[in-house]
Amino acid sequence: MPRYKLTIEYDGTPFLGWQRQPGRPTVQGLLEGAFESLFKIPTMIYGAGRTDTGVHATGQVAHVDSEKDYSPIAIQGAINRRVGPHPISITHVEKVSEDFHARFSATKRSYTFVILNRRAKPAIELNRVWWVPMPLDHERMHEAAQYLVGYHDFTSFRDTRCQSASPLKTVDFLNIERQGDHILLTTQSRSFLHHQVRNMAGTLKRVGDGSWEISKIKDILEAKDRRAAGPTAPPSGLYLTKIEY
Repeated sequence: MPRYKLTIEYDGTPFLGWQRQPGRPTVQGLLEGAFESLFKIPTMIYGAGRTDTGVHATGQVAHVDSEKDYSPIAIQGAINRRVGPHPISITHVEKVSEDFHARFSATKRSYTFVILNRRAKPAIELNRVWWVPMPLDHERMHEAAQYLVGYHDFTSFRDTRCQSASPLKTVDFLNIERQGDHILLTTQSRSFLHHQVRNMAGTLKRVGDGSWEISKIKDILEAKDRRAAGPTAPPSGLYLTKIEY
């Protein structure tokens, strides 16, 4: 049975996240409907990560099995036609071995969080950035972010509904840079806790606007208490950018 690896991009604004929910618009649900239309049988696809409502992706990965042998370019074209006006696109398809699993074979996941830091509200980028009109010092944010790099207990940055067995994670890097009016937070780990990246972004924003000292991030991390950290940044700024295998 051929297995296909799919690279997917989507604007998460109209979706209630990646994971299928009966009768509700999700990325997985729409893609499975498209594959069922193509394969003529009930079909499941398996994603590398579950993005939340409103979160975007430029490098989500999934896999699907087929009873027939299709060329990758045929699958790409057929599915992109079937998702029609929805903001989802299969950007790459390749055949992989049967032991490949989009989720369990993944070794690294990368995210970028985008802040639009200017007085004027966004028009073109509405629902695609976190608009922060007050000035932010990205260098202070970057310095503070280095407290979060490495192997730590991230309870302070974990959503209360997180289902992960352990709050212990290793953040490979957490970089913050400014590009014009945009501040980009980029990070990588084997896996992240629920809302971890958005909670880190919301916390570091308070360092950037001068509300908190840089060293407070160390205290927040050591507190192991979600109430010690800053607010959860909105989903509109978050992008799943790359999955490595």
